[in-house]
Amino acid sequence: MARPWERLLEQLVHERYGTLVGWATLVCGSREDAQDLLQDALVATFSSRARFTTLPEAEQYVRRAVATRSIDAARRRGRERVAIGTVAGYAAAPAPGVEGHHLPADVVRALAGLTQRERACVVLRHLEDLSVRETAGLLGISEGAVKRYTSDGVAQLDAVLGGVTVESHDAMTVQPLRRAGAPTEVTER
Repeated sequence: MARPWERLLEQLVHERYGTLVGWATLVCGSREDAQDLLQDALVATFSSRARFTTLPEAEQYVRRAVATRSIDAARRRGRERVAIGTVAGYAAAPAPGVEGHHLPADVVRALAGLTQRERACVVLRHLEDLSVRETAGLLGISEGAVKRYTSDGVAQLDAVLGGVTVESHDAMTVQPLRRAGAPTEVTER
């Protein structure tokens, strides 16, 4: 007889895997890395002592685990680049076919052009609708850093995209991307 967490894991993978891979691709910029991150997050989530009883709770826990692991991986890559004397910047490749999201391809490409922290902050703040405090706690950075990375990321997206409406899987709309320092409105449809 399957334990409750096993049934929940099976249900999550069966019903939400494509969406979770798509979301992880937005966070890390590479579909291959996203699949690895998601696998690690699923193992960590369901092997820990986390207490969740519903599919949405489990999915949120996995999403946060993906974001945290993505930032950790970026930190490791940064340390490795410094160690070997590489000064070239990291340029993420555009993510093809982000399932479960209604983001235009140019938005996905523009997100891939952001730094890892900018991308994580923009995705968590504007697509996941987390607060500055929640984002800071999740990423292990200060609230001021979240504001700076989010502002810089939104400014870069606006420069690349020229102000556009971005829709997430939760039917949230970012009305249009604004210049650095200006707040971005997030509205429920």
